[in-house]
Formats: sequence, C-alpha cells, structure tokens
Amino acid sequence: MKAEINPMMIRRPTSEETKPQGWLSRHAQGHVAAWLGGVALTAAFASAAYALAMLPGFSRVGPMAIALIAAVLFRQFAGYPAFLRPGIQFSSKQLLRLAIILFGLKLNKMVLLEQGAGLLLQAAATILFSALFTLLLARKLKADMPLSLLLCIGTGICGAAAIAAVSPILKARGEDTAASVGLVALVGTIAALAYTALLPLLPLTAAQYGIWTGISLHEIAHVALAAEPAGQDAVALALLAKLSRVFLLVPVSFILMAIMNRRRHREMAANAQEMKARPEFPWFLLGFIALSLFGSMTAGTTLAPSADALSNISTLTTILLTMAMVGLGLNVNLRELRSRALRPLLAMTITSVLLSLLSLLFIMWR
Repeated sequence: MKAEINPMMIRRPTSEETKPQGWLSRHAQGHVAAWLGGVALTAAFASAAYALAMLPGFSRVGPMAIALIAAVLFRQFAGYPAFLRPGIQFSSKQLLRLAIILFGLKLNKMVLLEQGAGLLLQAAATILFSALFTLLLARKLKADMPLSLLLCIGTGICGAAAIAAVSPILKARGEDTAASVGLVALVGTIAALAYTALLPLLPLTAAQYGIWTGISLHEIAHVALAAEPAGQDAVALALLAKLSRVFLLVPVSFILMAIMNRRRHREMAANAQEMKARPEFPWFLLGFIALSLFGSMTAGTTLAPSADALSNISTLTTILLTMAMVGLGLNVNLRELRSRALRPLLAMTITSVLLSLLSLLFIMWR
C-alpha cells in the first residue's frame, strides 16, 4: 500500500532559491552602479580640472587645486545624491593611497644621498621649524589643532602628498584633509608667484635660487613653477632640494605612528576590551618605500622604467590625486569649516613667510 503524500508537507522553494544563479541581486547591482557613479563623478571633475590646468594662467594653480576648489563649490551650491557617496569615498581614500604609492617612483634615494646629503640636514631643519612654529602659533592663536597639524606637515614636507600620507595615521576628518590641501595649495601658489617676481631683485645665483625654492616652497609643482624662470640648472637643484624633504616623509610618518599609538594606549588604558583594537597600519607607506627603492636600485639598468613609462605613471599619479581631491572636496562643509580655518591659515602663513626669509638668509650667508 502506497503512503499518501500530504501536499502541505511539500516544501516549496523560496524566491531567493528560484533566482538565477551567477547573477548579482538587484540590490548588489544597484550598489555597484552607485559606486561606479561616485567614482565617475570624481573622474569627470578631475578630467575637467586637468584640461583646465593646461590653459595659460590656470597652469600656475595646478589640477589638484582646481579640482578641489570646484568640488567644494559644487558641494555647497548644488550638492550630489547621497547614493553616490561610496564611490566618492573610494576616490578620497583608496585612490589617494594608490597615488601615494606611485609617488614613490619620483624619489630616487641614491641620487639624493650621493648629491644632496647636505640638503637632508636643511630639509630636516625645515620640517622641524615648520612643525614647531606652526603648532606654537596655533596654540597661541587658539586655533583648531588637528587642522593646524595637517597644515604644518604640508608646509614642512611636500604639500598635498604629505597631508594625504599622514591623514590616515592621524585619523583626520575628510573635511580637515581637504581644507588643509586647499589652504596649502593657495598659500604655495601665491608664494611661487611672489618668488618669480622677486627673482630679478635677489642677489642670488641660479643655483642658490633653485635651492631656496626647493627648501622653502610647499608643493613640487610650486617649486618647478618658481624655479623655471632661473633656468634648467636651477630647476634641477630645486627639485633635488625638494626631494630631500619628500625623502623624510617616511620617517616622519613612522614617528607620527608611534606618537599616535602611545596616545591611544594611554586613552584606552582603562578599557581592556578597546585595547585589543589596534590602529590600522598605513600599508600604503610600504608600497611607497618599495617603489622608491625599486626606482633607486634599477636606475641606469635594463630594469629601469623608460622615460615614457615614468612620464605616464607621473600623469596617472596626478590624475589619481586629483580624483582624490575631488572626493575630499565633495565632503567639505564650508559653513562648518569657515569658523575653524582662519586661525590655522594665519599660523601657516606666518610660518611660511618666516621659513622663506630664514632659508634665504642662510643660503646668502653660508
């Protein structure tokens, strides 16, 4: 006798089980589309800024500053759909780290150590002076200290690249990172134009002028802009002096890591559970070091990247940094930032002027 089957006992497949396998769900597809849309938005801004920076006049500002300013203004007056935020955050964080890694190829440690060992001492003095004096002024002015710290690092080392490198270590807010990049770009651009105007009036040789620009100006682009009127020899020495400051980015970053780790341990000493959560290690710095060592050790060999390859990588690095600046700029709230940025800007400007004057006097009298 056959057993009867109760229809109520038959398990029907769920809607999830009847979906075609191997295809993303609608929710996942929507998430990917939103992510791609956010990245595409930053790429569109970056492309426009890169094209605009090639025009006369705008080339003095640079694509990163143009993109950052445009993104900040777009956020304030138009805004963007919230669902694009994941892609925008990806550009402002992951692409930023990738750009810093690629930036390592620009730093040839061997050339720097062989030809510019003396510049390392000047670079160390520049960084130390910028950090201590900016923070001292910020304390006296009762300025926002996290923003002031980012500004002193950007002023002392290499502008936006240094700020981008240390922001994850310092756990800086996105809007503070964007604001500090914009302020350093603004002050550095004005300073570079002032240097070119002062060049005919200064009692400096082309070599002295090149070293002065490399030691005292903020961004590599600012250094190249200011040194170019003095000739190719001045540009070469200026970039060498500037790279001596970039060289110190890694040790400064690890020093900041040690300081932040000690601070976190003190703050969390009373909470054993939180002590288990270690701060994120900035792995991108290892990539920066690795590419820097690769470029340094393979220079002049068959393994060395060609000039065209290095030029393309340099362009890619600039584009990635520009996309990152767009992502940061789209997260800036000017209304909240305006009340906090004025005093740190004043501290950085005073430090920049004093740094220029002191380094000029040192170069003239040594």
